[in-house]
Amino acid sequence: MKRVAVINVVGLTESHLGEYTPNITALASASSVTSLCPPLPAVTSTVQSSMLTGLSPKEHGVVANGWHDRETHETHFWRQSNNLVQGEKVWDELRSQNPNFTVANMFWWFNMYSSADISVTPRPIYCANGRKIPDIWTSPIELRDSLQKKLGKFPLFNFWGPMANIVSTKWIVDATIEVNNSHQPTLTLVYIPHLDYPLQKLGPRHSDIANELRAVDKEVGRLIDHFQQQGVHVCVLSEYGIEEVNGAVAINKVLREHEWIAVREEFGREYLDAGSSTCFAVPDHQVAHVYVKDKNDIAAIKNVLQETSGIEFVYSGGERGELAHERCGDIVAVTNHDKWFSHDWWNTCAKAPDYQSTVDIHRKPGYDPRELFLADGWRGSKARVALKLLLRKLGSSTLLDVITTDATKVMGSHGRTPEMGAPSPILIAPACAKKMPQSLPAAALHTFCIDWISC
Repeated sequence: MKRVAVINVVGLTESHLGEYTPNITALASASSVTSLCPPLPAVTSTVQSSMLTGLSPKEHGVVANGWHDRETHETHFWRQSNNLVQGEKVWDELRSQNPNFTVANMFWWFNMYSSADISVTPRPIYCANGRKIPDIWTSPIELRDSLQKKLGKFPLFNFWGPMANIVSTKWIVDATIEVNNSHQPTLTLVYIPHLDYPLQKLGPRHSDIANELRAVDKEVGRLIDHFQQQGVHVCVLSEYGIEEVNGAVAINKVLREHEWIAVREEFGREYLDAGSSTCFAVPDHQVAHVYVKDKNDIAAIKNVLQETSGIEFVYSGGERGELAHERCGDIVAVTNHDKWFSHDWWNTCAKAPDYQSTVDIHRKPGYDPRELFLADGWRGSKARVALKLLLRKLGSSTLLDVITTDATKVMGSHGRTPEMGAPSPILIAPACAKKMPQSLPAAALHTFCIDWISC
């Protein structure tokens, strides 16, 4: 079996190849470049699950980065147990062919409690007073201490939030090199997140994207050089392309206008009561799952969404196609190319839930890219942030409410597929791999890896 590394450079498209990415472009020049067709929604958890299982969302069940549980009436985003992904993983099949096969999963999602030999994934410590302490979860367990002893604590606050930057990617690259040297896995999966941040914050056409491309290319170049020196074959891929946006569709506000959303007020703030709602939406970038209590209401709700400005596609029943898993919404809505979905249901910021102006990826019933931005003025100022952090360290449970609620700050989004007009992610496959077609479904990576490693 060959030793192979798959480097996932989030947001990379063929348009990024050139003078700002010399290392990635050099690999592409010596390889074949294939467009990938991600499933709907083109978001991290769904696309990665299709790549690793070879299955559609209808089969593996990961219908978004988060979904609503109809039994508990709770919505969860960014859960990490690999048991949530239904279907055999690529490494299970390769191990069945050769018991000496090993895999290292470095930060791809659903990385906890899988059958991978080596796993490293973010896992902060959540303290009772509200503090969030950077940490990782690893398998084997002792790898957690050895990596952080050598590299320092995983820079969680540079991985997501208003301070997200290249620092977290550098740590992931360093950790991957350490794991490769010490364990020499047959297959290494590496997640490189950095490009995703500026593309969402600034938009894909912003002049500063050139500097961000240089930064991520430098880190990917370190990985390429390391792997090639070790005789490891390298391919680079991405999950989706980013579209430029200029505002959000507040889909739950639309549903509330028709009195389909149930809201309860606590301490002057409004909280969604999903279990009492006729329907409600769980947005994830440019796609939203709408869960409907009474199936007889689907047609009326669908009709309203079809007439809503900023929404391009609305699917129900069999129209949901390969997304029609039991976890899927009864209705699936997709924005226009220049919009994204917010989860907002409140009409004034003063009524927003207390967690809305914080970085809280697990409590919000929808993906919220506004967590990349500090609020304007005093609320998001360095002095106030420093004061809040000091109070936290002293044991206070003060709310770290420093994030903007302004949806117009977000300049880039994803979730739509290339068939809908979104930019295509790419696969840069080595020349030694079998001849590649011009376009390939993302799920085909599963078979591609098996054939490539096994031959």
